[in-house]
Order: sequence, then structure tokens, then C-alpha cells
Amino acid sequence: MTEHSNGQSHASLVKRLLGVVIGMFAFGFALVPLYDVLCDVTGINGKTNTTAASLPIQESQSTREIRVQFLTRTSSGLSWPFLALTRSVTVTPGKLTRVDFVVENPKDVPVVAQAIPSVSPGLGAKYLHKLECFCFNQQPLAPGERKVMPMQFYVDETLPDDIGTLTLAYTLYDISDRLQESTAAVVETKRTTE
Repeated sequence: MTEHSNGQSHASLVKRLLGVVIGMFAFGFALVPLYDVLCDVTGINGKTNTTAASLPIQESQSTREIRVQFLTRTSSGLSWPFLALTRSVTVTPGKLTRVDFVVENPKDVPVVAQAIPSVSPGLGAKYLHKLECFCFNQQPLAPGERKVMPMQFYVDETLPDDIGTLTLAYTLYDISDRLQESTAAVVETKRTTE
């Protein structure tokens, strides 16, 4: 094999490998939106609304009863007290229900918490509508503060008949460090642009 043909084969190999790397990057970049679409199509995502819903104008005529369970947990490494004051309720679709949750900051410093909700079964997520929820906003907590956080919701009357129980789970995260990092980045950006 000559040096010229050897150089051409190396260049061809480099081009193919570069194409593979670009393809892998594009696939990785598109993976999250593709996953979201797949979950929406199959109805297994369990994501709830992240903004307040509105209460239906007409009064519910349903006599059906749905059990709604509430689960709480904290992210790994976080040992804060976080619980629902009511573990489960039986609701009539279309009627407004309120449940209170409690969180306590055991640290000696102020913190900011964020709760992320999910609903099981995933198909039930689009039928559980929250009008007020602590998960819509970040929750600042002073050192030692205990906070009662309300959540108001209703279950849509069009919930499929084969779903008799919904489980609403919240995972609480301490996002204080991320907020400090983003605040520092904003300050640094302002300083360099001035």
C-alpha cells in the first residue's frame, strides 16, 4: 500500500468517524424531546400541570368516587420532614378539594425548596387539575421554619372508568446551591458586559 492511498484511507476513516460522532451528538440532543413525545403518545409520562388550572363553571353532577393518595419524599441526601397532613382522600369528580402539606427546614441557614409532582397511573395525570399548589413556585424557608403548604385540586369528570385511584407523589429538592450558582453567573455576566 502506498503512502498516498494510505493517507486517503485515513482521511476517509476520519470523515466516517466524525460523521458517527456528529450523529451520536444529534441523537443525544434529540433524545429528551423524543422521549417526551413517546410518553405523551403512550400516556405513561405521569407529568402534571405546572400552572394553575381553572375550576369548571358548571356544578358537578357525578356520584362517582375516586380515591386520591398522596406520597411525599425528599431527594437523596435530604432528610427534611416533608409530609401530607392527609394521606388519602375520596373525592367526587369536578368538586374542589384541599390538602395541606408540611415541610420543615432543619438547617441553620435559609434554603429554597422545589417540589416536583408526578401522578400514577400516568394516564390519570391529565385528569387531575391543580388550582393552587406549592409545586408551582419555589419555597423559601428560614432556618428552623415549618411551613404549611396548601394544594387545591379537582379530578376531571371525564376520568376513565377503569381508573379508581390516583396517586399524587411529590419529590422535594433543595435548590439553594443551584440558585446561588445561577445568581453568581448573572452577576458575572453583568460585570463583564458593563
